[in-house]
Amino acid sequence: MTSKIDASVAGTLAFGGDITVGRLGFGGMRLCGPGIWGWPQDRQNALAVLRRAVELGVTLIDTADAYGPHVNEEQIAQALYPYPASLIIATKCGLVRPGPGKWDRDARPERLRECAEGSLRRLRLERLDVLQLHAVDTEVPLYEQIGALTELQREGKVRCIGISNVTLEQLQEARTMAEIVSVQNPFSVGQRHGNDAVVDYCEREGIAFLPYFPLDAGDVGADQRLQAVASAHGATIYQVALAWLLRRSTTMLPIPGTSSLAHLQENIASAHLQLTNDEYAALSNP
Repeated sequence: MTSKIDASVAGTLAFGGDITVGRLGFGGMRLCGPGIWGWPQDRQNALAVLRRAVELGVTLIDTADAYGPHVNEEQIAQALYPYPASLIIATKCGLVRPGPGKWDRDARPERLRECAEGSLRRLRLERLDVLQLHAVDTEVPLYEQIGALTELQREGKVRCIGISNVTLEQLQEARTMAEIVSVQNPFSVGQRHGNDAVVDYCEREGIAFLPYFPLDAGDVGADQRLQAVASAHGATIYQVALAWLLRRSTTMLPIPGTSSLAHLQENIASAHLQLTNDEYAALSNP
């Protein structure tokens, strides 16, 4: 491991035709209060974490209008606007928040438009770099959900379209309606959630895969194999887990989130960790 930490060491990923970002991003959800609701007690720390992420070379920040709700987008704008030219902000739409820790789906076209236009205001943007459908609403035909995003794209309010919490079949169906540049599903070394086929498909098709909960929400240490690898490299189990993800696929783009400056630096340092072939193979077995 090196003393100079830089996310760019993880390499880059091109998607959407003209977007290139580093392969180690930052997820902003944890900067909200308990239950992903409201502002955290230490507001200035949340802003400092965002600024430090960019200083450490992060060029993609993932957020959603549902985080807070609205709080995380406001934090990003407050901390980073005017944005560096290299920074890409990916947000999501289609969930509603009746209270702390509660998540409901509402992806009616009029609701998705409302979400997108709210994100534009909060992020102080004229166009969203990446707008992702947060989850497929089974009460609304998928073509209506994707159609709402493509309409926003035609209007110049959205640059690229992504999709989250999808099956392989839903992803393939969505791709018949629009160019899908990114997929965001749960995935980690210890918990694949049945998404290995989705990861492989994304790699074949050149689609960015953003694994959420890349550290099992902090529970990745339950996999004892990580400790032996971590000890061999003088690293932490969390760094090993992120290094495994980066090697798992060329289109993998982990977005570990944290509200801790120390943990942020620890996560970004994983870009410098190179697993041996044997280590990677051992961790890859179910």
